[in-house]
Amino acid sequence: MVSTFIMAQSKGTPWKWLNLQKYFELLRQDDDIQYIKYFTALVEGTHKPNQETYLLAIETLPKVKIILGKFKQKTVRCRVKECDFGGTRFFQTMEEKHTDVNIALHMLHDSVFNECDRLVLVSGDSDLAPAVSMVKNLNPQKEVIVYIPANDPIRGAAVGLRSLADKHGTLPNNLFRHAQFPHSILDNKGRWISKPISW
Repeated sequence: MVSTFIMAQSKGTPWKWLNLQKYFELLRQDDDIQYIKYFTALVEGTHKPNQETYLLAIETLPKVKIILGKFKQKTVRCRVKECDFGGTRFFQTMEEKHTDVNIALHMLHDSVFNECDRLVLVSGDSDLAPAVSMVKNLNPQKEVIVYIPANDPIRGAAVGLRSLADKHGTLPNNLFRHAQFPHSILDNKGRWISKPISW
């Protein structure tokens, strides 16, 4: 029995209309996948309609559960010394909140309550290292596999996560093309939704 936790997937590729369930069934062909938990936060702005359409698409997948965090506005100070802008050095930006905490809590829950034998984490976020460590300390028999969704050697290093996992690797991009939704599908309310024209 396998729980899969996803924080990031096909960013930076042309394969964003991704059927998560099919992808992980291809990736983990010998596993009995119980559920796939997709962690995200609702965005604002020009990308909002695309995200809403994609969430409707993955809601049709029986093994996928969507867990939402949120974005919070915060004020940050520009620290670029070479900048000669004469106005305020402070600007507003958005910060995703709760996602790493949600992943950590779900990993611990599924481990402690014996929801699975193996946990598969897709993330390069070092903030999740303590959660992986605690899962292994509480239940050493639970296998933790980590996939880092980055091909860049610096961004994909994730040394802390890799060192704690039973197995680790880089999330393979070559399967994305084989796990795309059809161009148009019926959502759970019987409405047709289509792949966004651009992302």
